[in-house]
Amino acid sequence: MIPRSTRAAVLTRHSTALDMQYLPLPEVIGPGAALVQIVCATLCGTDIEIWQGKMSFPGMLPMVLGHEMIGEIVAVGEGTTDALGSVLAVGERIGWSESTCGKCYGCVVLREPVACENRGYGFLQRSDKPPFATAGLADYAYVTPGAAKLRIPEEVKDTWASMAGCAAKTVLRSIDRVGGIRAGSTVVIQGSGALGIFATAAAKLSGAAKVITVGAPVARLEMARKFGADAIVNIEAGSDATIATVNELTGRRGADYVFDFAGAATVGREAAHMAGQRGKVVIVGSTGPAETPVPLGTIMGKELTVVGSLNGDISDYARAIDFFKSFARAMPWDLLFSEPVGLSTASKCIDAMCSHQSIKAVIDPRIS
Repeated sequence: MIPRSTRAAVLTRHSTALDMQYLPLPEVIGPGAALVQIVCATLCGTDIEIWQGKMSFPGMLPMVLGHEMIGEIVAVGEGTTDALGSVLAVGERIGWSESTCGKCYGCVVLREPVACENRGYGFLQRSDKPPFATAGLADYAYVTPGAAKLRIPEEVKDTWASMAGCAAKTVLRSIDRVGGIRAGSTVVIQGSGALGIFATAAAKLSGAAKVITVGAPVARLEMARKFGADAIVNIEAGSDATIATVNELTGRRGADYVFDFAGAATVGREAAHMAGQRGKVVIVGSTGPAETPVPLGTIMGKELTVVGSLNGDISDYARAIDFFKSFARAMPWDLLFSEPVGLSTASKCIDAMCSHQSIKAVIDPRIS
């Protein structure tokens, strides 16, 4: 029997505990849509920033958090297929990317899904308006017709597949945006959260000769070592000290690539000063509305290439799944994830991530 409602952890006010509610589910699963039982959701830094109110806009609440998730299909609409046109069936495990309209300037002219003017993320759906439950912190989620859907291969773990839905695809897209990482190069990763640690691993697996991870606290930096960091730099020493240490580690030549996964106010200045002549700087983590200073003279003098990279699309998601298949044994991926807990513990998971006790909190709504 198809469920008609779902339990969900709803954000009603920023920086307050999530409210456990029951939300209605569509009575009819429309063509191209699916209803899934969530089997794994991993919290992302964006979830935390939304919860804190750092990422906010009028009218967004109430909402269900969670945009890294996978589910098992319990019902499908007529003609529902995966992103490659293969018909989906009840019982299959899928992940899905944000919906796109296919008709706007971004979709049609730019041919860039992340530039869709009507791009729909599950966690940006208000929970008091249809279709109510489209995000990860719920027992069930409605996967809209416009959402690009992916079958998850059996060999890719739930947690890996869930992380692939945002954090991993975001990192891999940022590397693609600069044409890949040249073998033998020096890479600086700004940030030692989930994205920074995954990026450390991705850079090393790409053939970088030296990967320097910059961040805090110490425990996160030590974790980065397990994922390929050749050197770590603690930002708690201050911005100038961070720049000086990185320059010393690079023989005063600077890095070939600097990736921002931190988003702090100082990252622009630090990135420009840590990059070497004709280096490439990729801005990924600076998501807030605040203006951040960038030394334009340094960018000009070093002839730096500065590139922005926004999240990722279905192709990046598919590559992230393939990445985990190909490099399943290359890194200790499971160390990134906390022990799975039930939906009622979601607020505690947010607290744990805010206090750096967890890198990737894992929620399995099937756990009581």
